[in-house]
Amino acid sequence: MTHSNRINPQPADIWYTVCPVPSALSISIARDTLAKSFEGSGVTFTSIRTHRDRDVREAHYDQRKENLFREGGNIPPLWAKSVGVNLRLIGLTWIEHFSSLVALKSSNIRTPADLRGKRIGLVNRPNDRIDYARATALRGSLIALKVAGVDRSAVSFVDINLTEPLVAAPPPPGVLSGSAFSSAGMRKRDGIVLKALLEGHVDAIYLTSREADLAELLDARILYDAARALDPVDRVSNATPIAFTVRGELVEQRPGIVVGVLAEAIRTARWSSNNAAEANCFIARDAGITEDSVGSRFSLGVASRLEPRLDAELLRYLDVQKNFLLEEGFIPNDFSIADFAAPEILLEALDLANRPTSDPRLVAQKGNASARAA
Repeated sequence: MTHSNRINPQPADIWYTVCPVPSALSISIARDTLAKSFEGSGVTFTSIRTHRDRDVREAHYDQRKENLFREGGNIPPLWAKSVGVNLRLIGLTWIEHFSSLVALKSSNIRTPADLRGKRIGLVNRPNDRIDYARATALRGSLIALKVAGVDRSAVSFVDINLTEPLVAAPPPPGVLSGSAFSSAGMRKRDGIVLKALLEGHVDAIYLTSREADLAELLDARILYDAARALDPVDRVSNATPIAFTVRGELVEQRPGIVVGVLAEAIRTARWSSNNAAEANCFIARDAGITEDSVGSRFSLGVASRLEPRLDAELLRYLDVQKNFLLEEGFIPNDFSIADFAAPEILLEALDLANRPTSDPRLVAQKGNASARAA
């Protein structure tokens, strides 16, 4: 489907949010290339993270804010789609990340098989709308148990309660990262998880991405490393694959804006591939880690893996995640991943990004969707 080329001169207030993960959208915002690509179009971009209304900031999870783009973990958009939010998937990126079940070396737990009769800690966020961290840890733990031939009934899952909401307050002044979470806030929550393991309330915990720092601080024993799983299905988690989504109304009413944003993300991904050292600085800043640890927290060559795709294989992996969330009660309703995806938008964005010269202002102001133009 090709959208109408009719010009729509109306300005638009566009909102965005990104997770602390490798993100072409976040890098394009940090480098100011996104805003510049829409210069003169009347389109403005604002982070919901800075909004004074917590309900708006919560759109990082439920995505109920109009005109919102989001790039980050896949569990919140799957939840939002499941509860009926008009949402479209415009890209996925497959990036490996640290994802391991760990225990203290002082324990007698050396492999997942030793977890029979033991307690695995699961983060519990009673004051957040979507408990993505719990779903991530549960899936990772169950995969580890499956590999060892241990039934889930043979272990106890124990809550590690984190009562402070993730987006309870706007970011403090001077924060550089465009991520929805502050580094200080993440460290504070890390301390609660560490305390549960160190004080013996749990015997093992599941850590992901930047939480590799915690494993190193503990000098923990890695019982199972999902990043080394032979079957890619066993590597699926909240951040694998990363999901790029947008409110469906924007696709329907102002598709040119969506195409323009996605095209700039594609250009940024290609810039990152050619400027890995600089791109890693932005990735580290968003993830709340040091630049020299990017390679050990994420895929080798992560800066070259940021271009959004909608390959059948990636959609299948996302369907695996959706089915797990449904079976475990993290999302209430089933839906079609194929209907969720908007490959026509990605095709147009690729066409725009591949052009040697283009005026993104015209693309940003394209007319309404084809049906309306007709």
